[in-house]
Amino acid sequence: MELYAKVTNIELIKKISGFINEIGIECRQEQVPEDTFLPGVEIKYGSIIYDPEQLTYPGDLLHEAGHLAVLLPIDRSLANGSENLSGDLISGAAEMSAIAWSWAAKVHLQIDDEILFHSGGYKEGSGNLIKAFTECNEGGSILGVPILQWLGMTRELKSAQLPDEFTFPKMKQWLRQG
Repeated sequence: MELYAKVTNIELIKKISGFINEIGIECRQEQVPEDTFLPGVEIKYGSIIYDPEQLTYPGDLLHEAGHLAVLLPIDRSLANGSENLSGDLISGAAEMSAIAWSWAAKVHLQIDDEILFHSGGYKEGSGNLIKAFTECNEGGSILGVPILQWLGMTRELKSAQLPDEFTFPKMKQWLRQG
């Protein structure tokens, strides 16, 4: 990896991990085993651990934070590895809400779409996700947003409704409450 790309990656990791820590999810640098689900990222009892030497895609930190953010506080503390990432939600709902949450975080942090929805993930559907979220400002339902609304974290934009300070991708709260 060339020096410019490495420095840029480190700055991006700092920006993302700083935000995750600010909202109340611990995100820290530490050595991570090489056999984790996502390269360079591990969840340990509600904390996100990352190894910048192994972390291929910094946007993966936001996606994992999304998984933790939509859990009830007790479930968040029990999340470990790829276990217990759904809490009281069915796994599909947990995944969709984590994807929507991570898009809202990406917008908040003003980072490029491709950093979150990179070519190495999302079962080659990154372009479709970017298109869907980019077009969601026109109103209507978008993947995961109704779940975030149901959890009290944001509001879904409906037709003929004017957006307000809590309309997706803006968030009323970044962490699900008890």
